[in-house]
Amino acid sequence: MRIGELSKRTGVSPRSLRYYEEQGLLTSSRSDAGQRHFSGTAVQRVLLIRQLFDAGMSSRVIATVLPCVDVPGDLGVAEETFTAMMRERDRIDADIAHLVGTREALDVLIRANSRHRAELSTAPEAVAQAT
Repeated sequence: MRIGELSKRTGVSPRSLRYYEEQGLLTSSRSDAGQRHFSGTAVQRVLLIRQLFDAGMSSRVIATVLPCVDVPGDLGVAEETFTAMMRERDRIDADIAHLVGTREALDVLIRANSRHRAELSTAPEAVAQAT
């Protein structure tokens, strides 16, 4: 399929697809006219790449872990990618813990703001303005 079709099927812009190819994350063949042609498996690969980017991985890290998909039976590749994947999992766990802490702090502020708004709405000036 051509780049426009891959873009439509994945929701990823042609510019991003070209970037993935430049980074070695995605491959295509070229027609005599120089047009990129992607295999049918490119859709799943692009969706995986997008998911990894969305998880905060860099293209360098993605390039490190993708060989486990490309060469699943190679023990050396499996060991190398395992280390990279565990490092990224630990990073994501730390990000999640930070986000949970931030959400808890925001919940405290929301409760305080709710109490404050309730107090203001029952203050004599607010009641007088409402009537």
